[in-house]
Amino acid sequence: MAHSALLVMDVQEDIVALADDGSGYLPRLRTAIDGARAAGIPVIYVIIGLRPGRPDVSPRHKVLTAAVRNGLFTEGAPGTEIHHDVAPQEGDVVITKRRASAFSGSDLDLVLRSRGIDSLVLTGIATSGVVLYTLCQANDLDFGLTVLADACLDTDPEMHRTLTERLFPQWADVLTVGDWVKAVAPD
Repeated sequence: MAHSALLVMDVQEDIVALADDGSGYLPRLRTAIDGARAAGIPVIYVIIGLRPGRPDVSPRHKVLTAAVRNGLFTEGAPGTEIHHDVAPQEGDVVITKRRASAFSGSDLDLVLRSRGIDSLVLTGIATSGVVLYTLCQANDLDFGLTVLADACLDTDPEMHRTLTERLFPQWADVLTVGDWVKAVAPD
């Protein structure tokens, strides 16, 4: 685990407001963050941020066009801030991406390679969005991968279940927060 990082992806105020189902998602995610810190594993936050005026949004991109219509994801807007319950600490890296994958339009790969990180632990909202897209791209980039199933959230519970139980295990270890924290806990 010395070359791992925990990615906390798209856990932003507006996204949490849309997706949080009252199941205790944020406290579970906080447990994963605290477990990573205790084990000396870097926590890297990834947010989606679009430039004011949206010069980076094509009208052909259905998801982003709909988000823009709803006023979501504008850089600097209060709703794009990382949720206060899981906010970064001094020294944590915050990456801004422009599309679904944490790698798209960001310097995430540069940050990871500069730190010698070759394994990623994925968390975030939504399972069918940032987690899926990042998992696919990270797999193609030959990162070791773990997904914390209960630290991922989707507005479609059936989609979340299908991805975490059927698709993700083909490319990654899929664990619960509790099992992962026990595995990385210092002796």
